Amino acid sequence: MSDHCHSCDAEACEYMHVHPDLIEKVRQGMPAEETLYDLAELYKVFGDSTRIKMLYVLFEAEVCVCDLAQSLNMTVSAISHQLRVLKQARLVKSRREGKTVFYSLADDHVRTIIDQGISHIEE
Repeated sequence: MSDHCHSCDAEACEYMHVHPDLIEKVRQGMPAEETLYDLAELYKVFGDSTRIKMLYVLFEAEVCVCDLAQSLNMTVSAISHQLRVLKQARLVKSRREGKTVFYSLADDHVRTIIDQGISHIEE
């Protein structure tokens, strides 16, 4: 992590130099525990390839459950379950038109998160 301490290892930890300025900087920059938990929960939602595929469909258009199910060759109930997960994570939003509910990306952050992930794995 740093050039400060070349001989650091787990066995010698009690003998290592402590760098209070570095430690304080790290502590100051660390988000609150609740924020870290929420971030970890958000990334868990991206840990399912079906949900990723659903988001890719929603990159192209606002769709109803039936169109989403057909485009991914899945059942409506399976899609509905995953949409609930995506909505709960605030990645997808819905609007009702008559009896039909249409789904779309909640905001541009969703595309950014996916694009950044793709860029990272393609490096």
